[in-house]
Order: sequence, then C-alpha cells, then structure tokens
Amino acid sequence: MSSVIERQNPADGHHRNAGALGRDGSVDMDRILHRETHSSRATAACIAAVLVILLSLYALLEAAVRAIGQPPWLIDPQTAAERIVALPDGMPPLLLGVIGAVVAAAGLFFFLSAILPGRRAKHLLDMPRVAVVVDDEVIASSLARRARLAANVTPEQVMVVVSQRQAIVNVRPTSGVPVSENAVREAVEDELRSMAPVPVPSVRVNLAETGVIGA
Repeated sequence: MSSVIERQNPADGHHRNAGALGRDGSVDMDRILHRETHSSRATAACIAAVLVILLSLYALLEAAVRAIGQPPWLIDPQTAAERIVALPDGMPPLLLGVIGAVVAAAGLFFFLSAILPGRRAKHLLDMPRVAVVVDDEVIASSLARRARLAANVTPEQVMVVVSQRQAIVNVRPTSGVPVSENAVREAVEDELRSMAPVPVPSVRVNLAETGVIGA
C-alpha cells in the first residue's frame, strides 16, 4: 500500500489540510509526511491522562471525606503515605513483587512511548513533485522480484524482510544450480537505488546451505 502526496504550490489553494498549513499559508509537507510515517502517541497520552485524572479524583474524594470528619472511603491519605514510607514492612513479599512488576511495566511502557521514534513500517520515496509513502511490504515485494530474477529461482525460494535500516534477502537456491551472492546483492541494491527510499536500507543476503529440489 502506498500514499501519494502532491507537493502543492503555495498559490494553489486546492486540497489543503488546515491542520498542515504553515504560518505563511503554505502546506507543511514535513508535518504531513511525519503523520504518514510515524505512529501517533495519542493512545499513551490518553491512558496517562485518564490515570492522572482518576488518581486526582480519588485524592480529592478522600480529602473531602476527611474534611467532614467521615471515615475514609478506602484508606486515609495520611495512613497511605505512612505505609508507603514504611515499605516493604507490613506487606507480603509476593504482593509487593506483583505491585512492583506492574508499576515497572507501566513505567517502561510510557518511557518507551516517549523516547522511541514510533516509526511505522513505511518508507518515503521523495520525488520532485510528489512524496510517495510506501509500505515496507511493497518494497520487500519489489526487492524479492529482483532477487528472484538474479538468482534464477521461483518466488517461493526468496523471502525479503525490510525494516527502516536493513533489507534482509533470504534465498534458497535450487539444488545443483549455483547462485552468486554478489549478483543478488547488486540486483537488490540497484532496485533500491531506482526506488530511492528514505532512509535507504542496507542489504544483507543470506543463501541457505540446503537447496530446493527442482521440478
């Protein structure tokens, strides 16, 4: 699957996205392309916001109950603070370990969501008048075709995996028919140069030690 985004002339007002306009009224291509190639962090932000709101509401409820002299709804804030300070005293080791694991997992999730680039499995093909965003599966299919022709094998004998920085080409040759690793690599690299993805992944070719019996 691919998305084609036309590079608009600032004087052309057609097909503009109001959320992607620059300060001068021109289309902000960098922002559009970033949306196409990066996953949104809205889900993690919403989860964090909901947790903060719930904790704040609970703290407000307990404070209000304490202010009117009523017994705490779940636990008195001062008592909770004292128990936290006294940890791990008064808590079973198993329960303490479970709580620690949950808190660590939640913290790791939000930490990784904040620092990782969150890139989708897509590459940008930057052209003069259009910017094409292509799924890595489409690039892998094209590379597999070139590798198959260079190795003179069937489609089932080639598997290509494309990531942001690397294209791994796995080839199972036909028994008795030699395959040149360099020829396959050069064919795949030539296909990448013609496609010009951004960033350009490096090529690694893996030839299986056991071949496939030809029909």
